[in-house]
Amino acid sequence: MSAHFNDVDDKLLYSLKRVSLAMFRKNFFGIFHGSISARLTNDGFVINSKRAVFDDLNPNNLISLNTQKDYRWNEASIDTPIHAQIYKTFKNAKFIAYTMPPYTVSYSLKHPYLQPLDFFGQQILGEQIAIWDIGNYSSWYERAPFEISSEITKDNKRFLIIKGYGIYAFDRDLHSLAKNIAIIENTCKILHFNADLHTH
Repeated sequence: MSAHFNDVDDKLLYSLKRVSLAMFRKNFFGIFHGSISARLTNDGFVINSKRAVFDDLNPNNLISLNTQKDYRWNEASIDTPIHAQIYKTFKNAKFIAYTMPPYTVSYSLKHPYLQPLDFFGQQILGEQIAIWDIGNYSSWYERAPFEISSEITKDNKRFLIIKGYGIYAFDRDLHSLAKNIAIIENTCKILHFNADLHTH
């Protein structure tokens, strides 16, 4: 067991493991790309380690941290500063995930907005969702923590679609978080196939 993994209750661990596996199977997480976390206290959260593989989250690849940086961050996901800033900014954030669903990332490269055509997309996401262009990739990780939180605040949504990068989402409920990511990806998949049909 990780020396930095505090006694997270079994129910939370089971939920993280189950949802992480489901999202891995849907190709929302890569082998070593993506991140998932859960708030433990006002200033504490648990997040996957750098070496975590998302089809087998367990105490060995989860790390308990505080939102203030310390030595434990060295072993944690590269996305830890972003999660920490979201927890600081949004007190109603209980869970956070960064995912790279392939249809969403592909769609984001060619469109400034996501405009769902399907029923669930429109009902749950809205008629038009901005896709955020982060600009220069080379300075991204220095800018990301504050810029992501700021951009989510502007849109007043619990998710952010980032051009060429993926989705950041947070929620009070882990299943609602996963559901929103799945709906975004399904909407982009439908738009992909709909555009493809129009070319024939």
